[in-house]
Amino acid sequence: MQGVAVFDRLAGAYDEWFDRHPALYRAEVETLRPLLPKGGVGVEIGAGSGRFGLLLGAALGIEPSRPMAKLAHGRGLPTVQAVGEHLPLPDGRFDFALLVTVICFVADVPALLRETRRILKPGGRIVIGLIDLDTPLGRLYALRRDADPFYRHARFYTAGAVIAMLAQAGFRAPIVYQALIGLPGETPQDDIAVRPGYGAGGFVGIGANRSSNHRACENGSPGLY
Repeated sequence: MQGVAVFDRLAGAYDEWFDRHPALYRAEVETLRPLLPKGGVGVEIGAGSGRFGLLLGAALGIEPSRPMAKLAHGRGLPTVQAVGEHLPLPDGRFDFALLVTVICFVADVPALLRETRRILKPGGRIVIGLIDLDTPLGRLYALRRDADPFYRHARFYTAGAVIAMLAQAGFRAPIVYQALIGLPGETPQDDIAVRPGYGAGGFVGIGANRSSNHRACENGSPGLY
């Protein structure tokens, strides 16, 4: 994971963002919720301070930043310090894996997706939350990236690009939801709608199932508000 040092240094500031922007946080959670299976054992990869995993039913967190992992653990989500490209977890253990604003910080996204597929049961579900680059909000994040201590090390992706990477890694039947988050200062942010699809909402959730007969190709957070 790129830029772990900034999360070590500013873990408290990262966590406080969610308290200062409850409507945005709530919209992101509700974008991801319909993509999750009903029940089962879940893991959050890149758990941060545990804000999403706890609300969305994860039993375990994986987080490379020690201070962030301590926050998640203290909040009630058992969390192991490790990186998503090398998960210290057994094959086929989990029913779902949750990754929220994680892939933008990972240098080798295909490796992360292969590892996630490995730890999922056949038919298990991956759920990814991201800022969609192909939206006004996503383009603004990318434009202001160098001025933001967290996103300075990030690489943003379009929802379409992530869906393509999931297919290459051995996931099928993607379902997508989006939170219709506008640009800062342009639209009210106290009642944010969540709709199926992508292209209009700055925050996107993508859910897909682990196929049982696919061999994955080997080569294959806080915001600006």
